[in-house]
Amino acid sequence: MTDCLFCRMVAGEIPADVVHETELTLAFRDINPQAPTHVLVIPKDHHATAGLLVGAEPQLLAEVVAAAHAVAVQEGLATEQAPEPGYRLVFNSGPQAGQTVHHVHCHVLGGRDLGWPPG
Repeated sequence: MTDCLFCRMVAGEIPADVVHETELTLAFRDINPQAPTHVLVIPKDHHATAGLLVGAEPQLLAEVVAAAHAVAVQEGLATEQAPEPGYRLVFNSGPQAGQTVHHVHCHVLGGRDLGWPPG
């Protein structure tokens, strides 16, 4: 999609602070971070929401989550063996949930106490 911000990042048309990349995913720092660590993980293929992605390519959604965990380990939010100190994964789906870019993306948040309930 030529008008999708994240598709344009994947294509290299718009710069991104990339922290992790696989054949199928791209992870980059959020330009408006909500925590000391705030990274977005996207599939390189365009899918509007997590629900649409799981319906079309469930294994790709698993790849996004695996990449998010790899980012958390890389950023010191977890280890391969333990979840300490911890991190949060967030998928916003649709405008009422706060999704502003309609290309599915997983927020990896950490580096501070993340209270509950969120929002």
